[in-house]
Amino acid sequence: MDLNQIWQSTLAELELQISRPNFLTWLKKSRLVKKEEDGRIVVGLVNNFAKEWVENKYHKMILETLHSLDETIKKVEYTVLVEQQSPQIKLESKTILNRQTTLPELKVDPETNLHPRYTLNSFVVGSSNELAYAATQSVIKDVGKKYNPLFIYGGTGLGKTHLIQAAGNEIKNLYKNKIKVKYVSSEKFVNDVVWAIRNKRMDDVKSKYRNVDVLIIDDIQFVGGKERSEEEFFHTFNVLYENNKQIIISSDRPPAAIPTLEERLRSRFEGGMIADITYPDYEMRMAIIKTKLQEKNADLPEEICGLVANKIQRNIREIEGILNKIIFYREVKNIELTTKVIEEIIDNIIQQSSKNITASQIIKAVADFYEITLPELTNRSRKKSVVEPRQVVAFLLRDLLDMSYPDIGEKLGKRDHTTAIYSCGKISREISKNQSLNQKIILIKEVIHKG
Repeated sequence: MDLNQIWQSTLAELELQISRPNFLTWLKKSRLVKKEEDGRIVVGLVNNFAKEWVENKYHKMILETLHSLDETIKKVEYTVLVEQQSPQIKLESKTILNRQTTLPELKVDPETNLHPRYTLNSFVVGSSNELAYAATQSVIKDVGKKYNPLFIYGGTGLGKTHLIQAAGNEIKNLYKNKIKVKYVSSEKFVNDVVWAIRNKRMDDVKSKYRNVDVLIIDDIQFVGGKERSEEEFFHTFNVLYENNKQIIISSDRPPAAIPTLEERLRSRFEGGMIADITYPDYEMRMAIIKTKLQEKNADLPEEICGLVANKIQRNIREIEGILNKIIFYREVKNIELTTKVIEEIIDNIIQQSSKNITASQIIKAVADFYEITLPELTNRSRKKSVVEPRQVVAFLLRDLLDMSYPDIGEKLGKRDHTTAIYSCGKISREISKNQSLNQKIILIKEVIHKG
């Protein structure tokens, strides 16, 4: 069995189980170095710090995932790539790295940080993202003069990163590199500021981010609450804006819903164009599946595509992870793709996404989000300010934990099960037509999953 295939499938599953920032920081550049006859696997990580972190935090998850893909794998060990490796591991690691250099994920442009796989042609457009897509096209045609800043927000895995990177690639290609583009994640921006402070080299950061024509920053919500980073981004924003340079920003929520963000930054963001990306409908999910399969040079029967589209309704990244696993089962493990097998694959991934979540965690996340106390949430009060949070708790207990209605009523202050039924039904109906409520639930779920 090919080591690279095993590890790429493992990474696809791990990305569904941990937050995207953590995945990018600790596992994105990892490699599966070798497999011994005794079932021992050696995983290579970029440095000692990453090795220690992954061993302590994700070892059990990695072992379980690898074993589910290859039952002969019994043990996982970790090493540091290139440095502090035995000659044998160095040689094998180099061989694997050479074989992987043709993979798309290693072709990031070092000047722009843009990934060439993200294009407008491969971005599936539908009712859930047509406003964001139209605004992006307008920005590309009139860089720095229309919709500045462009602020795109939406839940995890809905295509924000794809769209903003596609915008950068389109600008770069359309204007033949005459317009200087720079893409950066907010984590990278914060890390650069921290490095500059420690080394007394803030001028380097200023030069890096202010001498561009288009600055694209991903997941800006992570900058909120980090004072020096916010300060530096505020001044960078002003310099670029005053010189008609284009700023494109993504976030998991609108500016007004980022509680840790300084008011002066929030007002800057709200002064431009704000566009949201919501959940894709069935037809759009089917189009996304077909596009992903085309990218992978793979094909699946129509009924399997329909099954995936029906089961996974909210997370495009989760759809891609499921397709990777289905293809792996068919091409590597030679398993016949029956309806039962597909349903098991999907159910396992959904369960992995929500495992270890507790009722207490859900209740606390809702209380924190609505800024009310736990007693207010569970007592007999009928104040308007606690009715919606209480109904959201009921909905999430049912949605994430499949808890029975009597148990939900018990958790909500010993209420009757009919109250739980009513609450779950009301929120289920509302989220399909109330965008504000839908966005709240997306944000609460992300807090719970990251918790």
